Amino acid sequence: MSEKRTIRIIVTRQDTPESEAYEQEFEVPYRPNMNVISALMEIRRNPVDAQGKQTTPITWDMSCLEEVCGACSMVINGKARQSCSALIDKLEQPIRLAPMKTFPVIRDLQVDRSRMFDALKKVKAWIPIDGTYDLGPGPRMPEKKRQWAYELSKCMTCGVCLEACPNVNKKSSFMGPAPLSQARLFNAHPTGAMNKEERLHAIMGDDGIANCGNSQNCVRACPKGIPLTTSLAALNRATSMQAFKDFFGSDAI
Repeated sequence: MSEKRTIRIIVTRQDTPESEAYEQEFEVPYRPNMNVISALMEIRRNPVDAQGKQTTPITWDMSCLEEVCGACSMVINGKARQSCSALIDKLEQPIRLAPMKTFPVIRDLQVDRSRMFDALKKVKAWIPIDGTYDLGPGPRMPEKKRQWAYELSKCMTCGVCLEACPNVNKKSSFMGPAPLSQARLFNAHPTGAMNKEERLHAIMGDDGIANCGNSQNCVRACPKGIPLTTSLAALNRATSMQAFKDFFGSDAI
């Protein structure tokens, strides 16, 4: 009788935000079509390490399980990606799982992405309209603009682009590619454009567009293929024009 196939997984764990990280190895029974999350669920069901020692269940974030919410992002074999779409059969073993380094660790593979969400608030990444009564149909976007705006709307705030960006780190307040691209998206919207100057001023500070080093890691890492560097280039032009307008007045343009 042949041996049952197992999966070796090495997890970087951390019990509290202040404690030291450590590695723990697990062996999980193999099933066809498993993804990383199903392997983590197996460990949670029976939290015993590879040496047979009882341990605590691994903590991680997840929600949609279909690469839409972005919550299950982690570093898998050295690359930040979504664990729901990471298939076991396509990963080299032992599979190494670690939390993203850009964000503070809460516990194990779970991180605090508040840095990114706070930046989205700063750039007002929404359409501020009065929803207390029916405003009727909104203005339509030209089809050509709608097509590229749709590509930007695919962002799921997973944080992978921030993890890949060398300018986003503990020593820098740079908001990163995702919030910047969302500023461009909402400035392009016919209704969102009424807050265009406010968004541009929000990204003209020390933590904004000027801190982009143009490494282009973000566009290579983005799981949705969003043209982030195109957005950054467009925002560079827009903020330059806004600075010119601020200095000389709107009549100068």
